[in-house]
Amino acid sequence: MTRARDVANVLSTATALATDTETAALIATEVTNRNAAISATPVRGNTASRPASPAVGDIYNNTQTGNLETYTSLGWSQVGVIPTAPTSLVATNVGTSRSYNNGSASVAFSAGTGGLPTSYTITSSPGSFTATGSTSPLVITGLQSSTSYTYTVVATNNYGASSASSASSGVTATSVPQAPTIGNVTAGDASATVAYTAGATGGDAAMYTATSSPGGFTGTGTSPITVSGLTNGTAYTFTVTATNANGTSAASSASNSVTPTATVYFDVLVVAGGGGGGAADNANQPGGGGGAGGLSWQSGRVLTSGIKTVTVGSGGTAGIGGANNRKGTVGNNSVFDTVTSNGGGYGGGVVDTGGSGGSSGGAGAFGGSSTTAANQGNSGGATGYGNRGGGSNGAGSGGGGAGVAAVTTSDSHAGTAGGNGLSGITIAGLNNIGAATSTGQLSGGNYYYAGGGGGASYAGGYGAPFVGGLGGGGASSPASGTNATAGTINTGGGGGGGVGTSTTTGGSGGSGIVIIRLSGTYIAVSTIGSPTRTVTGGYTYYTYTSTGSITF
Repeated sequence: MTRARDVANVLSTATALATDTETAALIATEVTNRNAAISATPVRGNTASRPASPAVGDIYNNTQTGNLETYTSLGWSQVGVIPTAPTSLVATNVGTSRSYNNGSASVAFSAGTGGLPTSYTITSSPGSFTATGSTSPLVITGLQSSTSYTYTVVATNNYGASSASSASSGVTATSVPQAPTIGNVTAGDASATVAYTAGATGGDAAMYTATSSPGGFTGTGTSPITVSGLTNGTAYTFTVTATNANGTSAASSASNSVTPTATVYFDVLVVAGGGGGGAADNANQPGGGGGAGGLSWQSGRVLTSGIKTVTVGSGGTAGIGGANNRKGTVGNNSVFDTVTSNGGGYGGGVVDTGGSGGSSGGAGAFGGSSTTAANQGNSGGATGYGNRGGGSNGAGSGGGGAGVAAVTTSDSHAGTAGGNGLSGITIAGLNNIGAATSTGQLSGGNYYYAGGGGGASYAGGYGAPFVGGLGGGGASSPASGTNATAGTINTGGGGGGGVGTSTTTGGSGGSGIVIIRLSGTYIAVSTIGSPTRTVTGGYTYYTYTSTGSITF
């Protein structure tokens, strides 16, 4: 319209629209355009004739299916039709990095043939866990570890929900393992052992790792796990994790705190009491020497904390001249913790066989009264027994000493010395520790333990008296009516054999000893029994001459 046109004229009822040339032209143009659009967008036809570029909301009458369709953001959808059930379900476990009891699965499927769905919902069995989405595949979470699940899918649109699909095959959900439960931790030398109780594995085989704090030192394996490389004197706690193909579990709670310390080794000498020597039942009869107390030397033992018992065995009693008590008695055992040494065997009188005993030292025996070999003095009865006596006038055999072999030669004129005990040279560093100095104990400046007792000679004997075995054996006298010498105390020496009248006696056995040796300067937590502590030559010694205990 021109600007000259009067507005009132345009609106006047007297003016016919058809006579207004400008208005008529506009109306004609609009009708032409609309008809062209309608001609370009068919509103009916078969499926292949649907518009190529429809807009959301367009309506199409599908003469092929007989359904009225509307175009949505998801495509052409039948108006008023519920979707059909999806098909071809395939479920796959997704365990990687899934926390314990929060497993996952991916479920793929194909859409049904009728009714365009706007969403799909997966449901698990068991558990009824669900997931919803608009396209395949869908991922479902929250599954319990090590549990097998099947799945169904339902399709939904604005008009309703389809029936459930057929179930998928069963798939086991896996995840990382459950966190282990921490147990007790024990400190070692620059190390610790970590106990734990394993949790569920999450469906796959698991490996376990213990980690220290501080330092992050680790060890792997089954319970208990050893963690090495720690610093002695530093306090540590530990946690344990489990790892499988899916990842690593949460850590256990922290353990008790422990502090590694250097391993301490020690040696121990345990000597039992020596056996008592035998006596005569009348004049001119010899008695056998008592056997040495048993001896045990153990080196390189690992020191463990706690109370260790110490028992020092007393020596056996001497035989008394006469018909009834001419044999001595065995010595008493000595003990340190789990180490026991047996007491020495007794010496016999006339017509009495010496008693066996001692873990090393044996027993002396009676002397013969004939020159025949059958009536010579018998050897002691245990390993390491001592010398034999015998001859025309008889002589008592010497008691066995620790660490010596039997001597089978005879002497027709006198009793024999008991066997040597164990030398201080053999046990390096024990020289002069815990041993008294006395006749018969020293040999070339060396100390001995567990020596056998000397055998008695005939009262009118032809030889000099024999000293007892080194380390405590007593010697008897050739003179009628003289008592034998006792074994030296705290050496485990056997008592000497007596000779003479019915009132004379053999020698009693020497008591035992326990010596504990530790490297460097070491102070025990506590002791009972008043041991002597000596520091010398790079070692600390605790010497027990009587029963007690020591706490490390």
